[in-house]
Amino acid sequence: MRWIELNRTPLLWALAVSPAVAACGVVDEEAQSDESAYSPYSEQAPGPPVVDQSGENYAAVQVNAFVDSEADPLATFAVDVDTGSYTLMRRDVLQGHLPVPGGVRVEEYVNFFKYADPAPPPQSDDPFAIHLEAAPSPFGEGLHLLRVHLAGKAVDASERPRANLVFLVDVSGSMAASGKLDLVQHALTRLTEALRPDDTVGLVVYAGEVGTALEPTPVSRKGAILEAIQGLGAGGSTNGEGGIRAAYALAGDTFIEGGINRVFLCTDGDFNVGLTGDALVDLIEDERDRGITLTTLGFGSGNYNDRDMEALADHGNGNYFYIDSTDEAERALVRDLGATLQVIAKDTKVQVTFDPEVVRRWRLVGYENRDVADRDFDNDRVDGGEIGAGHRVTAFFELDLRPGAHEVGNDTPLASVSVRAKAPDGQRSTETRVQLPTSALQDHIDSATTDFRFGAAVAEFAEVLRGSPYAEAPTRSLSGLERLAHDASAGDAEREEFVDLVERVRGLWSR
Repeated sequence: MRWIELNRTPLLWALAVSPAVAACGVVDEEAQSDESAYSPYSEQAPGPPVVDQSGENYAAVQVNAFVDSEADPLATFAVDVDTGSYTLMRRDVLQGHLPVPGGVRVEEYVNFFKYADPAPPPQSDDPFAIHLEAAPSPFGEGLHLLRVHLAGKAVDASERPRANLVFLVDVSGSMAASGKLDLVQHALTRLTEALRPDDTVGLVVYAGEVGTALEPTPVSRKGAILEAIQGLGAGGSTNGEGGIRAAYALAGDTFIEGGINRVFLCTDGDFNVGLTGDALVDLIEDERDRGITLTTLGFGSGNYNDRDMEALADHGNGNYFYIDSTDEAERALVRDLGATLQVIAKDTKVQVTFDPEVVRRWRLVGYENRDVADRDFDNDRVDGGEIGAGHRVTAFFELDLRPGAHEVGNDTPLASVSVRAKAPDGQRSTETRVQLPTSALQDHIDSATTDFRFGAAVAEFAEVLRGSPYAEAPTRSLSGLERLAHDASAGDAEREEFVDLVERVRGLWSR
């Protein structure tokens, strides 16, 4: 085992809220803007009763406010395909308590699920297809919902580039608890078994010290990789910086030009030794620019750090998953391996333009920490989000339409949607634009597609759990969205599980 000298200077981790987010109409749970005073909802949702989980680390609750379309008709944001927020909620609800509001990110709830919108065929030059749909909201009286959906094309596993992966595993004392290191070992074993023989895997471990437990090894020697994974043990403090530096160095040693070069960080996020904060983010961004990306896999409870795990993956152009079970490891790392590994569009940004003659006010539901300044939509130096092979990205907008909006003319667009993205190895983005005419507005929620209705239910569920001032009262909203989701489940196991979770939350709330 090769040991590496460490920098042991502890610093406080502090990720500041982007000024661009604050400028785009975001309200805090504790300090709502005046905009909330004229919400069309008849009741404001109170914050949910949450079991004290002070040992875990979450970001502050932020909620996008309504924006007057005459003052600002543009909504600009980066895509997000993470799902960690949803599985954290599932962990909490199955353990008998409600999630911490700061850990609820609407987009990660909605994007956990699969949707049926057609993607481009594999032979297409287009990495994704854009789908738009609008219908009356089932939750806000007089409001409409707009659904923007990107369907990424699938890529056959045999056609993806070779993968150079480094598993970076936290083996500090906090990882010894059940559901942490043991689940890491299961997840990495299943991931290894799903790789191709010509892929390579290295293994770096970190606690108070950092070591290389396995030099980069072809998956054709699978037995050696699995033996190294199963030989892991926990103990000591947590030097996240030292481990991350070592993992990136190992990935750089076997860098594959034109291939997939990625670090998988497996931890509860409890970094307590070494470089942290903005300096650690800078390190991850530097490696990202060199072509080595970062996926974070979160494990365990009690001292879990959701805030940092999500932020590190964001800055590392990777994915963030919270692994709460062997089934989730199977979903994220085996079933969806292509989407997890292979990027088909990078630095992807969405800009929606609303016609002030049709839309009086609009509100993006979620994506608060993915805000992009309108002026930076076509600025290729500003980072966006990544779409993997087969990924689906959905965003919902709440719309307050002007009276007679249906009568302004069939050719008048309700919204124009532009998407800019770079090829995986590209430096310049290209733009795709589509429009949704007012004539395409559905007359009733029941006329909307199954995916629209289910996604709307999931978005409202997340709004309720984070105490959004724009959510209906929980006692009414939970019953309504449960019925809506049930009718749109269509025998899908993950959707049916969601309906069960809503029912459990209703019981927790009433209790």
